[in-house]
Formats: sequence, C-alpha cells, structure tokens
Amino acid sequence: MLFLTRHRRILHDGVDFQQIDREWHWDNFLILHSWIGALACYVSPALQHLPGWDVRGCLVALLFHVGVSEPVFYWVHRALHRSSYLFTHYHSLHHSSPVPQSFTAGLATPLEHLILGVVMGVPLLGAFLLGTASVGLVYGYILLFDFFRCMGHCNVEVLPRGLFKTLPLLRYLIYTPTYHSIHHTEKNSNFCLFMPLFDLLGETLNEKSWELQEAVVSGRNKDRVPDFVFLAHVVDVISCMHVPFVFRTFSSIPYSVMTCPIILVGWIPAFIVMLMMWAWSKTFLVSFYKLRGRLHQIWVVPRFGFQYFLPFAEDGINRQIEMAILRADKMGVKVVSLAALNKNEALNGGGMLFVKKHPHLKVRVVHGNTLTAAVILHEIPDHVKEVFLTGATSKLGRAIALYLCRKGIRVLMLTPSKERFQIIQEEAPKEYQKHLVHVTKYQAAKNCKTWIVGKWLSLGQQRYAPPGTHFHQFVVPPIIGFRSDCTYGNLAAMKLPEDVQGLGMCEYKLKRGVVHACHAGGVVHALEGWTHHEVGAIDVDRIDVVWKAALKHGLRPVWC
Repeated sequence: MLFLTRHRRILHDGVDFQQIDREWHWDNFLILHSWIGALACYVSPALQHLPGWDVRGCLVALLFHVGVSEPVFYWVHRALHRSSYLFTHYHSLHHSSPVPQSFTAGLATPLEHLILGVVMGVPLLGAFLLGTASVGLVYGYILLFDFFRCMGHCNVEVLPRGLFKTLPLLRYLIYTPTYHSIHHTEKNSNFCLFMPLFDLLGETLNEKSWELQEAVVSGRNKDRVPDFVFLAHVVDVISCMHVPFVFRTFSSIPYSVMTCPIILVGWIPAFIVMLMMWAWSKTFLVSFYKLRGRLHQIWVVPRFGFQYFLPFAEDGINRQIEMAILRADKMGVKVVSLAALNKNEALNGGGMLFVKKHPHLKVRVVHGNTLTAAVILHEIPDHVKEVFLTGATSKLGRAIALYLCRKGIRVLMLTPSKERFQIIQEEAPKEYQKHLVHVTKYQAAKNCKTWIVGKWLSLGQQRYAPPGTHFHQFVVPPIIGFRSDCTYGNLAAMKLPEDVQGLGMCEYKLKRGVVHACHAGGVVHALEGWTHHEVGAIDVDRIDVVWKAALKHGLRPVWC
C-alpha cells in the first residue's frame, strides 16, 4: 500500500508487468508443502492425534532452527552464489525480480523449494522425534517461517527505528527487509535465513546494512517528487479492487469481472470501504512508473462514478480534487492531469474552477482533452466526408466539430439547443460554417456511417445507424455494442513508449502499456515542459501541435 509505505520503501522503482508475470506462480511452494503435509498425515496416523500445544516442542524447534536450519541454509545459499553453474541453473530465477516484494519469496526453482522444505522441516522433525510436537507448533512454526521470508522481501522497512539502538544484540538475531534487500542488489553478502549472526561468523555481513536501515526508517531515503500526476477516480464498487494493493495480478490485466470471478466475493467489503471513504476521503497513491527518466504517479480521488451525478456531492468532490492539486503544488509536482469525471464541465468547468480560485499555482492543471480530441480525429479515415456527432456542444464535441468543418467535412451536430449550436457555428471561419449542420433527431443520421458518440446511446438510438456504421466514442462509460452489423471503437487511448519502466497496472479496461488519452495528454504536457494550464475550452489550433508532440515522444494511438 504505497499511500501508507511510500516513505519507508527501500527501492523506489515500480514493479513492472514482466516481474508480475514472472512471479505469477509464487505460491508453488505452498502447494508443494501442502502435498508433503497431506502425505505425511496419510502415512503416519500418529500425526492426527497431536496435542494442541506443548511449550517443550517450541523450545526444541527453536534449538533445531538455530543449530541446524540457519547454518544449513546459510552454507547452501552461499554455495548457490559462489558457483556460477549453480547460480545460473538453480538460483538466478529468484534474483530475476529487480524490486523484491513479498511474492518474490516464493519465486524459486523446484530445487530451492525442496531445500527450503528441508530447512523448514528439520525443527518440526526434531520435535516429533523427541515426542514434543503439537498442532500449535506445526501451524505456528510454518506461519512464522513464511512470515519472516515474506517480510524480508517486502521492500518496506517495518522494524522501528530505535529497536536496534535499545537492543544492539538483536540486530544479529533478526534480519530486516533492508538487510535482505542488500543481498538482492549486491548478491555477494547477507546470505542468512533470518539471523545475521551467521553472516557475521562467515564474514559475509555487509557493513552498509544498519546504516541503510537507519536512513530508510529516519526518512533520509525519501522518494523524489514526481514530475507528473494523473488524478484518477474509481468507476464502480468492483473496479475499486482493480488496484495493485488488493490483487496485484488482477490489476495487471485489463479490468473485467470475468477474468477474476472471485472478485465478486469482495463486493460487500468494498461497499463498506466505499461508505468509509465517503466519511473520510483522502487521495491515495495507486501506482507509479518512469518515462524518459521522469517519475509519473497515479493518484486516486476515492469517489465512485455514480457520485459525480449526485448534485449534493459536487462540492465534496471538488474539495477532494482541490486538495490533491494543492498537495501536488506544495510537493513541487509540475503537471496534474484530471481523469474523465474529475474534469466534468458541469462539475468544475474542465478544471477552470481551480485555476481561477488559485491563480498563483505553480503546478499546471491539465484536462488532457486536446490530445483526446486529436486521437479521435486522427482515427477518422481520410475518405469520410460526413459525420454524425452526439454530445456536439460538449467541450470535446465543440472542438471536434470545429476541426472537422475546417477540413471540409460535413458535421451533423445533434443538440436540442439552437442557440448553443449557433454559438459554436459562429466560432468557425465563415467559409466553413456551412459544413456545420444542426439536427435534433437521430433519424437525420440514417445515411451516415461515421458516428462520433459523446452521449450515451441506447439500443433504440443505435438502430438509426445504417449497417456498416463505425461508432467512434468519447463518452464515459462507453456505449454497449448492441449492433452486430456495426463496429465500435474504444475510448480514446494511446500506447506508452516501450522504454517505460515500472508500470505494472492496467488502466481500467485498457491493455497493458495503454493509457487514456487524457492521461497521455498530461504526460506530453510534462515532457514538453509547457507552462500553461490546459483547462476550460479546447484550443482547436493546438490539436495538431499536441498530436505531433505526442508522436515525437514515442506515444502511439492504439490502432497503430
């Protein structure tokens, strides 16, 4: 949970898709040990009649752990590193994860899992042979063993600052996540299982271990300020669990309940959390990545999609967005980009509200709709001479209409308001105003095969489209594809460059490495170093400027 642990992280890099895929089957060792345990219970009926608890067994297991398990693991682990053959074939997999996490503890070859099974089994076997075993010992020792393994790999320093100052001897009896992270970064020291004492005796103790631990706990190892922040929002109750700190694997694939039906079990807990967030809402960090050497972060305003359409919720939502912008400004963030509903025109005028209220903001507020418009416009084939536009008087609809009419394309603008249509028409050069046509019914598009949808369409409304129609869309949520004889475009999105680092989360229903165009628009704004706010109405003259800048930095539309 980065919003809780960001100041105690040891390595500040993000976890990418490659590492998540590599660690997908991190629980293989649990399956292996379950089989071994089940087999042992079947072979030996005596195991089924163990007492619930025996203190003597705990003492025996502790002695065997310190006297046998720890030194055996130390020497075997050290041998795996000292032999290039053994390391390459049996241990390099475990070190292939650049950023250790708790899951990394289970990433190992079958040989390593068997070795760990033996190391874990010796204390239990000793207690059994001496007649002091118990059910509590079996469960307790295995749980503690796995807990300490995961703790050492978690990449967050969890032990308190003054613990080793008060009890100096303790630093040789229990390792820390910082201590073990050094083993993963330097690989030639800190080989112990849980007790640095054996590294001390084997002269493989890294001298920086306690110094780095002190730096992390004291805050001297703080992460640097991001250049860019994308301020997202939750869509619905289930999608709020599509984040790395709930299910890392689930968030690494495009959002769909069908890919993880078990997620439905979490609906009630998620609903309770939603109510708690209503009562006490704060923005929190979900993920981060690096692009062109700059740090980009995704923050979430904990507001659910339907809340944006409740009139009494508007002030509260705007307060949360404003708090996030002011926090970013205080931190030194350069650009904050607003996700779809966070920049709703009816909510805050596409971000204009915050810029007017705080005229001295150093952080640039960006709605990203200029690039969204560019993506939609460049998706339209060159041969198209007429389009049907719904949501025609919205921020995006206005810009699309004005851009297309300059290209000589006839735009059927669906809006019940003649006045709003005329205002937009008057913005177009006089020689192109004739290409903007006011319509009030869907029947007007019965012969038009290119629909640009900015307002949700029902099945009945889609029936007016002729067969072979393609629906381009910028409506949130996207329309449902009712027509099998028509095609449906996705929401405007762009692929990030291949050199992006640390990205391990899919953005809602988009594929890996793809972000919504408004997100990409903020990225381009930051990479270009532009100093203006991009709020309110879209500047039609900048659509091509932003598009070319995006392509220059390696971003590509999803249809490429």
